[in-house]
Amino acid sequence: MRFCWFVFLLLANVAFTQTAPSSPAGPQKRPALPQAAPGSEAVPSTSKVPPDAAVITIKGLCDQNSPTATRSSEKAGCQTVISRAEFEKLADALQPGMSLQVRRQLATAYPRLVLMAHEAQKRGLDKQPRFQEMMAFARLQILSQQLNRALQEQASQVPEKEIEQYYHDNPAGFEQATLQRIFVPRNKQIEVPKDDRKDTKKEDPSQAQQKAAEEAMIAEANKLRARAAGGEDFEKLQKEAFEFAGLKANPPSSNIGKVRRTTLPPSQASAMDLKSGEVSQVITDPSGHYIYKMVSREVQPLEQVKDEIRNTLQNQKMRDTMQSIQQSATPELNDAYFGASPSMPGPSGVKPKTGGSKESPQPKPPQPK
Repeated sequence: MRFCWFVFLLLANVAFTQTAPSSPAGPQKRPALPQAAPGSEAVPSTSKVPPDAAVITIKGLCDQNSPTATRSSEKAGCQTVISRAEFEKLADALQPGMSLQVRRQLATAYPRLVLMAHEAQKRGLDKQPRFQEMMAFARLQILSQQLNRALQEQASQVPEKEIEQYYHDNPAGFEQATLQRIFVPRNKQIEVPKDDRKDTKKEDPSQAQQKAAEEAMIAEANKLRARAAGGEDFEKLQKEAFEFAGLKANPPSSNIGKVRRTTLPPSQASAMDLKSGEVSQVITDPSGHYIYKMVSREVQPLEQVKDEIRNTLQNQKMRDTMQSIQQSATPELNDAYFGASPSMPGPSGVKPKTGGSKESPQPKPPQPK
């Protein structure tokens, strides 16, 4: 139990050197150890330092309960020794494959923690009920994280046959199309007369003008679509769309290259259903009006998407397993104690119920990477 507490404190102390990554929704995690900088020296596979050799020596500390402490009765001769084997066991438990740079940071923090913990034990803080409760909760967190790691390792074992089967079962998901697109802005630039803007008693004429401008852009989009269907050059039509809108900025290229259905906005994904050479109807969404032309389509070969499929199946296996675990029980919260909070839904799988027993919060499944 004392070892687990040291692990928790170590993580908190060493983690300050790491740049904080974005935090997706998911279970609480221990602060991560810092990653080695690019080009930093990796841990060698072999070392000239014997496994039983001291790599950390804390002089002046005698912990008689520790097997690594000396038995000298004099303070001057007291020391606690951590061997290479003991230190590597700790480092590998915290972060497998830890670099030498990070190991040194860990080794710098570890003695301070040992000294602080030793003093806390002398004061009997480890016997207090609060400490015991914190240790029990820390154990839950560590076990949850270990399960997460084990499930991830299990999910990463994706047979080649499953990858091939997924590819053959989902051909549309790997269809790639070469498209051309005309973007027609939703609004037209309007210059409101200065006199009208100063007169607050009058109805703002810009509202009517704005509506008329939007209708004009819709009409222009339909005209451009008809011309595109007639075979006119998309680059030329794209330029005219911006000129009609009164935009001085350079228009985007109409050649958007190869795309997949998932890379298009959902409102425009129907462009993938066009036949070769076909021009779409005008597609309108809040950002503007779009006209697509299907140039060609193909299905990506398996070798190009194998890694993508593997990641998809890994995430799917992980989600399914976590969902199965979460749904194996139904926690209930007592509203009479916790109070109803309709604006803040409880953790996944927890439903409020008056008179129910208190349950520990359940961790949420991790978000796919």
